[in-house]
Order: sequence, then C-alpha cells, then structure tokens
Amino acid sequence: MGVLLVGGTLWGTGGAADILLEDGVIAAIGAPPHEPVKTIDVTGMLVLPGLVEAHCHLDKTLYGGPWVPHTAGDALADRIAHDLDRRAELGVPDVDRITALLGTMSDFGTTAVRSHTDVDPIVGLRGIEAVTEAADRLADRVSVQQVAFPQHGILTKPGTEQLLDQALAGGVEVIGGIDPAGMDRDPVRHLDVVFGLADRHGAAVDIHLHDGGSLGAWELGLIAERTKTLSLGGRVAVSHAYAFGGMSDRDSDALAETLADAGVAIVTGAVYDFPVPPVKKLQAAGVRVACGHDGIRDLWGPFGSGDMLERARQVAYRSTFRRDDDIELALHAATYGGRELLGLPAEPLGVGSPADLVVVDVPTAAEAVVTVPERHLVIKAGNPVGGVGS
Repeated sequence: MGVLLVGGTLWGTGGAADILLEDGVIAAIGAPPHEPVKTIDVTGMLVLPGLVEAHCHLDKTLYGGPWVPHTAGDALADRIAHDLDRRAELGVPDVDRITALLGTMSDFGTTAVRSHTDVDPIVGLRGIEAVTEAADRLADRVSVQQVAFPQHGILTKPGTEQLLDQALAGGVEVIGGIDPAGMDRDPVRHLDVVFGLADRHGAAVDIHLHDGGSLGAWELGLIAERTKTLSLGGRVAVSHAYAFGGMSDRDSDALAETLADAGVAIVTGAVYDFPVPPVKKLQAAGVRVACGHDGIRDLWGPFGSGDMLERARQVAYRSTFRRDDDIELALHAATYGGRELLGLPAEPLGVGSPADLVVVDVPTAAEAVVTVPERHLVIKAGNPVGGVGS
C-alpha cells in the first residue's frame, strides 16, 4: 500500500498534486492507483529531497554532552594539537554523542551523511567502529557513509597507511587525504598512497585541501590528473578547495573546466571567513557541488547545528546569492549534489525517485533556504520518521 501526501508540491514540478510513496520510492503523482495505508495532508507545502550532509566529522563530536569551552589557538596547527591533546580526556569518539548528533540531523531532515572519520596510530579504527555502531542504531532514519580520514597526515604519521588499508578492507567506502603539500610535504607521494588505496579497494576519494594560492591550485590540477588517469571520474571529491579564493576569473574558469572534465566534485562548508568555492561557476561548468558543516560542536570549534537548510543558507549568504534561482543552487548542493557525491540516485523528484523527503510549510525553495522553517515532515525510504506534522 503506502503513504499518500495530499496536496504537496514537489520542488521543481511547479504544481500541487497527491504523491504516493510505496516500496521506498515515489510510486505515483496524482490520483493513487489504490487506497493508501496512511494519508497525510501537506496542502500548500513544499516537498524537497532529503537533505544530505556531505562533509562532517561525526567521530569528533561533543554533541549531547556538557559544554566544553574552546581553548585552541586560531591556526590550523593549533586546532590539530588541541584535538590530539584532549580527545582521550573527553572520551572522543563516543557512540552516544554520535548517535545524538545523527538523531538531530535526522530531525532537521537529513537522510544521508558522509562522515570523515579519523584513522591514525593513536585512535586506530575506534572512530570507524563508533560511527558504525551509531549509524546502525539509526539506520531506519539516516544512512551514513564513512571516509577513512588521515587527519594528521599519512607520510608524517608512520602506520597510518596500513590502518587506512585495513579500514577500506573492512568495508569503508571512501579514502580520504589532506593537504598533500601543506600537511605531508610531498604531494606526489601522498597522492600515490591515496589513489593507490582507492584503486586497490575500488574506493571513492575525498581530499581535504586547505592549501591556498598557486600551491593549492596546482594540487587541484594534480588531483584532476590522477582522477583521469585512473578513470575515477565521478568518484573523487575535494573538500574546502580554498585555493579558489583570490583567483582571477580567468584562472578559476580554467580550473572549473579542468575539474568538470576530470569528474572531480567540490564540497564546501562555507565555514567562518575561509574562501568559498564559486558555487555558481562550478555548477555551470558541470562540476558537482555538495556542502556540509565540517566540524559540529567538537574540539575544532563550538559551532554547528546539524541543520542542512541552515548550512545551505550559509553557503548562499557567503556566495552573495540574492536571486531565487541562485539561492536554489545552494539547496541543490545540500540535496542533489550531496546525493550524487554519495553515489545515491540524484534525478529530479518524480515517479521512481527515492522517497527520502522533507516537507516544509513554505511555497518556494528559496524561502525555505532563507527562512529555515521547521520541518513539517521528514520521510526516509517512504516512512515518516520525524517532523512536527508526523
């Protein structure tokens, strides 16, 4: 049978209709072919794809625990040291805190998450195990994909490569990297390891790239080159990509074309005052763009709510988007862009689309981003799992 949403408007379709959810997908739009099991009135409301958190660090979170004042310095090295020094003291990673954060994400309409989980000789694979346990607890509400992430470097931390190999052999789907030049001081060898592990295990790739200026731009080119050589188009992402900051239009145009041609995605958190990649330009060039919070209430910083509509607003604001169609580009990054990044079906909503949905009581997508309304209904695989109207 299924669930019938009465009178809702699917984003992008332009008109209200009844929407039948059955067997985890949108089974019909319009008059249902049979009587549904459950009917929910969403007249005048907007039906969006489930939100996607495409870049976070679930294993690091202090969410759900007592407030921990942030005492690290402002430099990246300060935050790395702060994380290393205090995570054991504060019991990081903690399954209950991770579960609490995932539950909050689900309440806000997130139905899929990519988490960069630390793997290093001190924490070993405990973060992977903790995130897996938390994800299993909430598997009916949100799906979680992990990145085996060398937060503190690979070459500079002997033993990390072997642990990354173990994580991928154990079922982790994505291999991470971080600042091949700035962190590991040897971009060629760093990328040899990352792409070698991806090739060996059939894994996707997601590399943190904070390195800016011409160095970061050169590294983006190296990543695009490796992606093409190994035929990994569509399975490689670069998170942050601060090198776009301060680039000339000519250089950023050329780099956008290079990334599009190679099939390299860009993920942004639009965090603090760090450069935001040119979302509109990248999408126009054919680059997949997704977004996420980065850290949420952790030893790297106290901010982050877990609400991806709020994060889409941050991306739109930092991108100086004002027109409705531009603002919707940020929502696209928080929905379809994230789904595509995670290897999930990402076609516009219609018959056959996965029934991972969020219903909000506003008429337009741009208004949903700007006003961040409460979630009337959250649906995962066709089943209502949250929202004030559930």
